Amino acid sequence: MIDLRLLREDPDRVRASQRARGEDVGIVDSLLAADELRRSSSVRFDELRAEQKQLGKRIPKAAGEEKAELLRRAGELSAAVKAADAQRDEAAARTQELLLAVGNLVHPDVPVGGEDDFTVRETIGTHRDFAAEGFEPKDHLELGQGLNAIDTERGAKVSGSRFYYLTGVGALLELALVNAAIAQATAAGLVPMITPALVKPRAMEGTGFLGQAAADVYHLEKDDTYLVGTSEVPLAAYHMEEILDADTLPRRYAGFSPCFRREAGSYGKDTRGIFRVHQFDKVEMFCFVAPEEAEAELERLLSWEKQWLTSLELPFRVIDVASGDLGASASRKFDCEAWIPTQGKYRELTSASNCTEFQARRLQVRLREKGGAVRPVATLNGTLCAVPRTIVALLENHQQADGSVRVPEVLRPYLGGRDVLEPDAA
Repeated sequence: MIDLRLLREDPDRVRASQRARGEDVGIVDSLLAADELRRSSSVRFDELRAEQKQLGKRIPKAAGEEKAELLRRAGELSAAVKAADAQRDEAAARTQELLLAVGNLVHPDVPVGGEDDFTVRETIGTHRDFAAEGFEPKDHLELGQGLNAIDTERGAKVSGSRFYYLTGVGALLELALVNAAIAQATAAGLVPMITPALVKPRAMEGTGFLGQAAADVYHLEKDDTYLVGTSEVPLAAYHMEEILDADTLPRRYAGFSPCFRREAGSYGKDTRGIFRVHQFDKVEMFCFVAPEEAEAELERLLSWEKQWLTSLELPFRVIDVASGDLGASASRKFDCEAWIPTQGKYRELTSASNCTEFQARRLQVRLREKGGAVRPVATLNGTLCAVPRTIVALLENHQQADGSVRVPEVLRPYLGGRDVLEPDAA
């Protein structure tokens, strides 16, 4: 959540951020009013409570009409204290409700607009000219079926649409990707983690996924737990309600987990193959840093993503995501989009987000300075490898005319030295 002090001191900045996101600007004034009522009702409660205590000391010493009057006043005060307490709690709850509905402050350098208003930071690698090579590229599903690596028909039969099996060399390819990604992450100093796939509401809400993204989340009502859509959630909550010594920062983790998404609102989009699915595995990077280090850390996360995609020999571009396409927690986000030959366009493979102190305030993750001062940390997250989409990009970009697929050198040690996936490899 945003800092209430910043809201009071510079409400126009919050209004501008909400406007850039395409979100409700009026909520800023509602929140200011709720916060003022919360503070004034708290002062009123404290004043009445103090009077009540003073009166309680006087009553035993009084007698006659004076005592009767004091007792009458004590009865009035008791009712007034209860009313003030209720008003204070109600105002605090309303303030918190509104505060949780306000997105993070958008970074001033973020392009303003919707999904298509991003700016391209850089383009890395060159598309293959399949026409010059003399053949028409196949899409990832046709290639995957030829390799006996992807089975969406049985996935749909068993679990429904947007589910799939990875079989034979497809399963080995996932394991190779995960192991190679974790190897890069640990070489960079990140701590590997295998995280829970089920979390409590506190963790899901704290990371900002029960706001605008709530419709995309699977909720197990009987247990009141949520299936995570990314290991960002359990990684962010790992230090929930903890105070970290400043000299132990940064703390960097690489979490591997299954991810579950309803894909709400995606009806008719990417229905073929495994690009947009309900369940997939992912390696996610997550960092806790001092707030003044957050912007540099975002660039560092992006550099690790670029290193990964370059090692997979994929052509890709980096975009600065527009304000209206940011998640509620992100102040700024960079996406790496790989070229998908049969779609003739770039598609998102990784993203890196600076969430500043937004998640840490919700989850109460703080740092303690050497002098003893305590303040929120900043959190950042970055995809290293979302497996199905990466398989899509690998198969399509490294396919050969005979339906085989060349294996990038970085993955060969994890595939028994294999440099080509053959159609009859299953």
